[in-house]
Amino acid sequence: MCVSHARTFTYINSTVKLTLTMKRIIILIGVFISMAAAQVVFGQTVEGNITYESKVNLHRRLPVERAEMKSMIPEYRTTNEQLFFNAEASMYKPIIEDEEDQFEAEGGGRRMTMRFRQPASEVYVNQNSMEVISKQEFQGKDYLVLDTLELSPWKFGTEEKTIQGYVCKQAYRTDETIPDRKQEITVWYTDKIRPFVGPERFNTLPGAVLAVDVNNGERVIVATKIELKSLKKNDVVTPTKGQKITSAEFRKMMDEQMQKMRANGGMIIRN
Repeated sequence: MCVSHARTFTYINSTVKLTLTMKRIIILIGVFISMAAAQVVFGQTVEGNITYESKVNLHRRLPVERAEMKSMIPEYRTTNEQLFFNAEASMYKPIIEDEEDQFEAEGGGRRMTMRFRQPASEVYVNQNSMEVISKQEFQGKDYLVLDTLELSPWKFGTEEKTIQGYVCKQAYRTDETIPDRKQEITVWYTDKIRPFVGPERFNTLPGAVLAVDVNNGERVIVATKIELKSLKKNDVVTPTKGQKITSAEFRKMMDEQMQKMRANGGMIIRN
């Protein structure tokens, strides 16, 4: 009986020591990560704004059954956006030049007018709270889509590219979050500007994302101007106008509307 108790005590004692050792290792890893992060941020510019050009290939986004529409719409739709960032948060929003592009085309014996409207969306990201708020307009109503910043499963390549004078590193991943829309994404980021910033939701890399390529040219976002300077007071603020809704709820609402449009013979081209 004494031997059994001794063995039990030895086992428990070993388990406690192992648990304490694991805790120490975890704490040390956390400390090293924090130190590395501090070294990365130190010496980098942590405030400024980046202007991007976003180019979408509309022909590649046409449904197969509407291929004949290629002769009736422009191949590319180009817009411009700005990313404002400071030490804690960032704001990505469009530069509204014209609210919508309008042109006329003929096809199938009829004349039609097409309009492409610039979405007035904004993406606010707070790295400290891991909070993401997307301001979206849908059917004439403003929504604040609430989400949490999540690290994406990026893989890192060996190629380099210079964008606006900054040497950028390559990262890539496959996005299958949207049903029937698998996307191969390649980004280029520089570690000379504050980490974890970029256009839209491309902001979880150890640097500033200066270029994004979706599906080998289907959609391309490239930085056209970089200004590292102090921001104005209202350049990065938390959006407050709109009905609060979760990302899952907003996606469901969008999908239901698209299904209704398809049922009524409508055509959707994602911008």
